[in-house]
Amino acid sequence: MLDIKYIKERPEEVLARLAKKGKDAKEEIEQILTLDGERRALIAETEAIKAEQNKVNKLIPQYKKEGKDVSAIFAQMKELGAKTKTIDEKLKEIETQLTSVMLGLPNLPDEDLLPGGKENNEPLRYFGEPKKFDFEPKNHVDLCTDLGLVDYDRGTKLSGSGFWIYRGMGARLEWALLNYFIDTHLQDGYELILPPHMLEYECGVTAGQFPKFADEVFKIENNTDNRSRYMLPTAEAALASLYRNEILTEADLPKKLVSYTPCFRREAGSYRSDERGMVRGHQFNKVEMFQYTLPEKSDEAFDELVMKAENLVKGLGFHFRTVKLAAEDCSASMARTYDIEISIPSMNGYKEVSSVSNARDYQARRGMMRVRRENGKTEFMHTLNGSGLATSRILPALVEQNQLADGSVVVPEVLRKYIGVDVIKK
Repeated sequence: MLDIKYIKERPEEVLARLAKKGKDAKEEIEQILTLDGERRALIAETEAIKAEQNKVNKLIPQYKKEGKDVSAIFAQMKELGAKTKTIDEKLKEIETQLTSVMLGLPNLPDEDLLPGGKENNEPLRYFGEPKKFDFEPKNHVDLCTDLGLVDYDRGTKLSGSGFWIYRGMGARLEWALLNYFIDTHLQDGYELILPPHMLEYECGVTAGQFPKFADEVFKIENNTDNRSRYMLPTAEAALASLYRNEILTEADLPKKLVSYTPCFRREAGSYRSDERGMVRGHQFNKVEMFQYTLPEKSDEAFDELVMKAENLVKGLGFHFRTVKLAAEDCSASMARTYDIEISIPSMNGYKEVSSVSNARDYQARRGMMRVRRENGKTEFMHTLNGSGLATSRILPALVEQNQLADGSVVVPEVLRKYIGVDVIKK
């Protein structure tokens, strides 16, 4: 959620920054300013009535002492009470409208981001060289099928399109990747979190996914208690609410968290022919990094998360690039995002395996997550997240880049202690 004070003081600046994200928010900003004006007028009216109530109330003991009739005073108090109730109801309605509009606005992109979408994304650096073969390489679907790593047909039989089954060495390879990621984060001092996979609606609101993107998740209705939950699309949705409605101290920060979860998305549907297999799906595994920081430490935390994601990919020996996203390509909740993209040879391009993002105080405002400074003042924390990493594109890149002419696949050195072999063969 944006700072309403900032909106009121610099509405034109807010409009210009949101326009970089492709959002024309003129109508919403005008509505916010109008509703806020009405809200403040009602609050002032309520305070005036309460002052009048206090004044009249003080007359009651005086009248009784003097033997005067107090019925008129009670009638006046009743009338003032009725006015207060009417105003309170109207105030509640206006505040609900105001909150709804505020929740619908995306985060402001950082000033240094280029406007527009993918066409303005900026590659910042490259690592390694693209893989070259002296034989005709296979794509990851054929490799995984031939080696018995992934069972696509039976995954579809169990759950429909967009699902698959890891089998044998494929399951062990997947588990090895997750262990490599988690062990690295633990060595860096991150706390491991295993959150619920079903979340309350409020978690999506805090993360910034709801209400706008509520249709993009799997929803679960519970007839026993008339409550609904949704399957988490990423561990960020859970971690962003961990300290919802709490006030931490300066000494508590930073909070450096890492979480493993399966992720559930409704997105997998009709995609390009080169996005076969597990590149897009309804369920995939991901290790998520998350930080709560002091505002002045926010940029430092962002650089740390980017470096961590890059180092994980380097450890696997992949060629990759780091890309600074243009404003419109950043998600609605984020002020800035860097993507780490790896090469999957059969796709003739790069695919994102980690997005590292800084939400600034956007999520903290939505979830009322604050820090109390040493001087006693409170302010909103900053939240950041990054994939560290998702496996559904790492594994395809791994088998394609490490394949040999005989159809076997070399296991990256960092994974061998987990999987127990150097080469996966038929």
